Amino acid sequence: MRALLKHAKGLYSAKFYRPSHLRVGLRDYFDLRPRPEQLHSNSVHIAAAMSWLCAAHDGTPDGGVSARYRLDRGWAPSYPETTGYIIPTFFAHASRTGEEQFRARALRMADWLLPLQLESGAFPGHDVGKTPQPIVFNTGQIMLGLLSAFRETEQHKYLRAALRAGDWLVAMQEPNGSWLKHTYLNRVHTYHTRVAWPLLELWVATGGEDYRQTAIRNLDWALGNQLPNGWFRENGFSDNDKPYLHSIAYTIRGLLASAEILREHDCTREADPRYFNAAVLAAEAVLHRFEIRRYPFAQYDSAWKSVERFSCLTGDAQIAKTWMNIYQANRDPRFLNAALKMNDFVKSTQDLSSRNPGIRGGIKGSHPIWARYIRYSYPNWAAKFFVDALVLEDEIMSRLDPEAKHEPGVALQTA
Repeated sequence: MRALLKHAKGLYSAKFYRPSHLRVGLRDYFDLRPRPEQLHSNSVHIAAAMSWLCAAHDGTPDGGVSARYRLDRGWAPSYPETTGYIIPTFFAHASRTGEEQFRARALRMADWLLPLQLESGAFPGHDVGKTPQPIVFNTGQIMLGLLSAFRETEQHKYLRAALRAGDWLVAMQEPNGSWLKHTYLNRVHTYHTRVAWPLLELWVATGGEDYRQTAIRNLDWALGNQLPNGWFRENGFSDNDKPYLHSIAYTIRGLLASAEILREHDCTREADPRYFNAAVLAAEAVLHRFEIRRYPFAQYDSAWKSVERFSCLTGDAQIAKTWMNIYQANRDPRFLNAALKMNDFVKSTQDLSSRNPGIRGGIKGSHPIWARYIRYSYPNWAAKFFVDALVLEDEIMSRLDPEAKHEPGVALQTA
């Protein structure tokens, strides 16, 4: 009874008495998602998600991107971390579409971030409504946006900020390669491989050897936390026994991106497959669970089992893109087929017709929306990763068959 009352209170706080909110609740409760053959083309879903991201950008007055649309409170304050890694998505969309507004928005985001940098060189965690506190992970993600802005404009103000941030990360690293100080909950996290990645990008941009060495120390530390079945210790935000697919995918993506950079730019390590192989081992384990259960669960334990029955849509979009990154490297069609199915699943949860601009085109934190991950909300990072995954799918499919458009719900046919 207590759990039922708590759930009822949550539904009331999320204002499910509003028509647009009630519509979401009914769709999720009765699982009224369209079937794969009823889905629209990727271009329709991408356009809707980008429009939602623009609404999130306009939802705050300062130039950053609102962290999320909350059913109970509307648009949240701007979130520096995710604004940082949304910037490359906007630059890429501007390049694909030729629409200058997306490039202009990306530059507004980058310029908004610059004065937020702390004297130490770090960037703050949390949204702008909280007291600024330096956080390792957030600093790394903002570096991705700043370096993207530097490559796009060649304006050194972005590179200077990235350098200051990189120097701080180097100084904060523990001797064993982890980061402990100024981390979420003051814990080590294996998903800091996504901090090693921007450090390697900074090394490529500047030649600073400290950045490469710091990144490699962290990647090696992460590999030391991987079990033989691919699962990573210390990989949760707060629950290391059952991390979200979101943080699992963070770790895998950090390893993959780092492996690609080192293969291309570091002649001393170009034949070293360890980081790529570690990423494949974990990604393949998730793939096996997805193919067996036909549903992406939100959390996985050290045996790759889940007691949860909801999905973390952010992690779903991330792992789909990761599978496609692996397919690009090894041409194993299993990864592409799984990614196509996963993308269709996330597409099926996107509401394209709501009259509420905080809902229309966005991607929920959880499916169903009342489940535990970012409940009753549409986080900006979910929409960003969703766009990235669909764009990569279109790129791959166009290369496989330049004259044909991939139909939703149809897996790649292989010999």
